[in-house]
Amino acid sequence: MNLMKTKYLLLIANLFFVVSTILAQDEAEEALTGPKIYFAEKSYDFGDISQGDKVEHVFELENTGNEPLILTDVRTTCGCTAPEWPRTPIPPGQKESLKVVFNSTGKIGVQNKVITVMSNAVNSPARVKIVTNVLTSDFEGNQ
Repeated sequence: MNLMKTKYLLLIANLFFVVSTILAQDEAEEALTGPKIYFAEKSYDFGDISQGDKVEHVFELENTGNEPLILTDVRTTCGCTAPEWPRTPIPPGQKESLKVVFNSTGKIGVQNKVITVMSNAVNSPARVKIVTNVLTSDFEGNQ
């Protein structure tokens, strides 16, 4: 009978520990106040494109925080990638668009371009990327 009581007390202690840990995590998440940037799609692959093509993709972003989100800068890894982003504050719960245009002129092979979004978000900076394979006209003719 003592063994049974001991097992029962250990079970209750473990259950108490698990519940208190979950509650502490919830409180820690609630303590993070401010804007938070969220991208559902972190990467986009254009596949094969021809050298000289200009391609674009729109990433949807959302402010999942509890204060207005302000994008302060969007940086790219080279001048071949041009971003367009909202310049006005994004209220909590609102979605906006980040448009990225890639110009493949002078590029050959696999291109991996990272777009870094600077903001007042608690999780700044945020990053998304585009990937493509730039084919030359010589390569396309041999297929």
